[in-house]
Amino acid sequence: MNNSKINKIGVLTSGGDAPGMNAAIRSVVRSCIYNNVIPVGIHKGYKGLVRKDFETMQSHSVSKIIQLGGTILKSSRLPEFATDKMLRKMAIDNLKEDMIDALVVIGGDGSFRGADLLSDEFGFPIVGIPGTIDNDIFGTDFTIGFDTATNTAVEAIDKIRDTADSHNHLFFVEVMGRDAGFIATYTAIATGAEATVIPEVPATIESICSYMQTERRKDKTSGIVIVSEGSQLGSAQEIAEKVKERLPEYKTRVTTLGHIQRGGSPSTRDRVLASMLGNYAVNALIEGKSGVMVGITGGKVSYTPFKEACSKHNPIDLDMLTIAKILSI
Repeated sequence: MNNSKINKIGVLTSGGDAPGMNAAIRSVVRSCIYNNVIPVGIHKGYKGLVRKDFETMQSHSVSKIIQLGGTILKSSRLPEFATDKMLRKMAIDNLKEDMIDALVVIGGDGSFRGADLLSDEFGFPIVGIPGTIDNDIFGTDFTIGFDTATNTAVEAIDKIRDTADSHNHLFFVEVMGRDAGFIATYTAIATGAEATVIPEVPATIESICSYMQTERRKDKTSGIVIVSEGSQLGSAQEIAEKVKERLPEYKTRVTTLGHIQRGGSPSTRDRVLASMLGNYAVNALIEGKSGVMVGITGGKVSYTPFKEACSKHNPIDLDMLTIAKILSI
């Protein structure tokens, strides 16, 4: 493996944090060291790239972080990075001034849009790692953080179920997923939820009420409805109020899980996924690949151009919604 052209690799985390990002950082740093490449941590995402907030990292820099949630490099959002070429030029100048030869970007589609611009406009070698709890990035079966976020939601809803059953309440639980219903769907199956509302599938208040009143549900006065935050019907609170108007016999309650889903120690699955993708990203740069996101598809490493990863979304498996409905009888 010839790494003569790559002597120093920068790594940053951008956008929303996701459990497992630290494991990915650790993997990038130690994979660099293994290949005699100097790893450089870039703090606060693209802001750090523009402000030259760089730190040369050692193996001990990433000791005891694999189990930590969040990101030791910190994250931030810089929307103007996508519209202001001067900012991107400053970022490239900073990278070159520090003699950084390539970059690993850990984040979601917004982060990859910035990476794509840097790669296209300046020909700078960049590889992306998908880190987002939403699992909506095209080009990988799962994104870093999704498994942990789902486990967090399941644990919370299992506890909510105890209260729902004890008091005959109908709980509307809102989970994250602005544009994608992966967390909602997986959580619904895992918790035995009575209904699921996600952005990808049109639903009406009438259809929810009708389902709650069907013959097979007539003896149930408690239950759980999982609502993805990007639902076309509005928030869980709004849906609960409308259902209550039509089904006054139900005692409705609302819980929004919110950012609790982003935190916490990453699951085994997320730690392993992040570790593999970090290593694959470094290897890809050393091998001369650029402008791509590294993922795992069908159990094998895959490389998806940034433009494709940004313009497409992982489609939800509608069969899973069918299974959730069948099993809620």
